[in-house]
Amino acid sequence: MERINQTLKRLASNENFQKRYEKMRNDTLKHPDINAFLTKHQNLISQQMIDKSLIKLYEYTNQSKECDSCPSLEGCINIMKGYHPELVLTRNTIDVVYERCPRKIMDDEKRKNQQLIRSLYVPRDILEASFEDIEGDSGRLDAVDKAATFLMNYEINKKQKGLYLYGKFGVGKSYLLGAIANELAKKRISSMIVYVPELLREMKSAIADSTLNGKIEALKKEPILMFDDIGAEAVSSWTRDEVLGPILQFRMLENLPTFFTSNFDFQELEHHLTYSQRGEEEKMKARRIMERIRSLSEPVLVDGPNRRT
Repeated sequence: MERINQTLKRLASNENFQKRYEKMRNDTLKHPDINAFLTKHQNLISQQMIDKSLIKLYEYTNQSKECDSCPSLEGCINIMKGYHPELVLTRNTIDVVYERCPRKIMDDEKRKNQQLIRSLYVPRDILEASFEDIEGDSGRLDAVDKAATFLMNYEINKKQKGLYLYGKFGVGKSYLLGAIANELAKKRISSMIVYVPELLREMKSAIADSTLNGKIEALKKEPILMFDDIGAEAVSSWTRDEVLGPILQFRMLENLPTFFTSNFDFQELEHHLTYSQRGEEEKMKARRIMERIRSLSEPVLVDGPNRRT
């Protein structure tokens, strides 16, 4: 059997191999990222280091960076799916290390939140919602326009209100939330949709297994949080004042965009929040919640025919 060093010598003397090797070398060193890295570290990199590390540099050029060549996380073309390459200097050589790509980070965060908040579940049609599929009738135009404006202007740490989408059953409020969330995902911005009646039921049961604080903290700090169907829940003083209140207060103080859908307008929702399951009238407490909702979101009427019939 031919030894490896003999094989290398034989290949090196092969004219076609030499041409391919030179082309690979030139293409690799001309790559914008490689060129920028070598220029940045020129005082630390020798020609010998470049020659020694050429295979690693070539490995880097053939992979997707920042998801630029991957259609999705599932369609990732990289050696390690969900991880993109970074060039580093280690022990007088240039090496490639792999870090989680933006899509992998978002997917991991989503999975972590799904384990923590079971009420993240929303119907498949909402998860796959798209602005292209929203019918542009007059009842929806204002809401779609304001949603598009939010998406165009959104910046992390910039104070920006979410939307309070209200209207009759089946007019597409939740679907619009899904479309917004999917557009944010394309920009690698994390968001979370929670179905409020199920969320509040879950919070009550979380007291027993000591996960309540973790759930509340996750909801407080999510970059963009969406409350679907607020007002459909049965109100209790505890869920209103100890769950919704702290979450909304934190998000208001930290300028974290928050969206809502409801069948109630602001006045109707305040009335709904005023009366607990026990029939207690607590106007001031309801008013405090509404002040936070008003601070966090802009009310937008969504009208039109019922799409569910």
